[in-house]
Amino acid sequence: MAFEYGEMMEKDLRRLLAVWREVGRHQRLDESVANLLPLLRDWLGIAGIMVRRLDTARRRVETAASAGLPGSAGAVGAGTGDACPVELDEAGWRALSLWCRGASLLSGPAGRLAGRFPGLLPDGCKGPLLIGGLARDGEPLGVLILSLPARADPGGLPPAAEGLLEPIAASLENDRRLRELSSLREAAEADRRSLLTRLKRQDIADTIVGAESGLREVMERVDLVARSDTPVLILGETGSGKEVVARAIHRRSPRVAGPFLRVNCGAIPPELIDSELFGHERGSFTGAVATRRGWFERADGGTLFLDEIGELSLAAQVRLLRVLQDGGVQRVGGQQTLTVDVRLVAATHRDLQAMVADGAFRRDLWYRVAVFPIVLPGLRERPQDIPALATHFALQAAERLGLAPRVPSPADMALLVAYDWPGNVRELASVMERAAILGDGRYLDVARALGAVPAIPARPAAPREDASTPSFPTYDEASREHIETALARSAGRVEGPFGAARLLGVNPNTLRGRMRRLGIDARPYRRSGGIS
Repeated sequence: MAFEYGEMMEKDLRRLLAVWREVGRHQRLDESVANLLPLLRDWLGIAGIMVRRLDTARRRVETAASAGLPGSAGAVGAGTGDACPVELDEAGWRALSLWCRGASLLSGPAGRLAGRFPGLLPDGCKGPLLIGGLARDGEPLGVLILSLPARADPGGLPPAAEGLLEPIAASLENDRRLRELSSLREAAEADRRSLLTRLKRQDIADTIVGAESGLREVMERVDLVARSDTPVLILGETGSGKEVVARAIHRRSPRVAGPFLRVNCGAIPPELIDSELFGHERGSFTGAVATRRGWFERADGGTLFLDEIGELSLAAQVRLLRVLQDGGVQRVGGQQTLTVDVRLVAATHRDLQAMVADGAFRRDLWYRVAVFPIVLPGLRERPQDIPALATHFALQAAERLGLAPRVPSPADMALLVAYDWPGNVRELASVMERAAILGDGRYLDVARALGAVPAIPARPAAPREDASTPSFPTYDEASREHIETALARSAGRVEGPFGAARLLGVNPNTLRGRMRRLGIDARPYRRSGGIS
């Protein structure tokens, strides 16, 4: 039943608010109970407090927390744990549960109360007691037991005593949820350890999966070059793991104690490239309110990874070449040349040799950065690595999302190996994380994560004007079929990393315009079982 705060005097209301504050300050019930005892002693003359929890699954009563009463940690201090558990018969359990659900107070000698609810009071509870049922949203949770001084009159307590039930019930429920989460976490950790044992691995940190199979030659080249300061150029498709290889070079080098800094050259506006790479002095241009160290300075003594180096403008290439030749940088607006000791690792998904031939990339810079090239194969070229990678990313996703660890089934593996992986390892990582989310920790929904959909029925063929002449699709017919195939594969998505526009290599707005002109509706493809 709901307690009416309007019945209370102002001083009692202040005391009850203090109880709520104390309960809200702690996650654990035993901490709340230990801190509530002095407050209740001053307010109501309470000598001891105990909270008994109802274990519905095992139909028993156990001490959840106690202060100033025996039953958990003795008469002094607070205790917690499954102390004084008592199993009840069906009739006793039903009677106690119904009474707790009413959230009412009873007072009297310990012996009389123990006779009414056998098993409720642990041995050692004596003298006058005040007991109250604890419930939340109609669910019985436990019992609050307050010990009163030997000559106290339970009927003389203020109405505020009844108001204690609600905050204590809230604290008991929070404690239960905390215990459940702890149990789930322990079970998930046990599953994780079991899976790692089966995989013969120590952890699921960022490792190079496939180093002994599909990437064996790559890792052999990494080991050859890592111990020197020779510049390295990593060539590979987007998402193939170029940064992972660059980090492996750094970790295996004598510079491992120094910094490893990654710069995405394609993400820096041309007008800011000098400031980003080489730094600037205060006041050197509008907005330069302070001196800034560039990436070369910050990577001093370590490794600088220039990702997508092929995106640099020709002007920026000239300035980068000068730094590589001289070993010194000059901040924008500065006069002093600063010497830096940096190992350069560059990467690109573009054909730099073709760019050199076309004049889009400087030949002299190419000779500087491509001293030791490493070609990283795409995921479709090393299908033997897909099972290990999928398992690795599935475990990683479970750890990051707080879900129970799951690994792909044989049917899942067949789908993954059959897929073409245009986005390479990065796409596989995204698919496994999406599969974990869609499966809600119970399983991996790989089919939906891949956007697998039933085949779209073929459009009826238009009647031929001349049956003797072989049919040939018009441009619009071929475009329509190509777009519909992409929509089917992307589950009706037009844009995004897994959208039809990405598959077709066009701007999403351009694709929408073509779809409107050709009368193509993406909605049927969403309804056919893919991701909406």
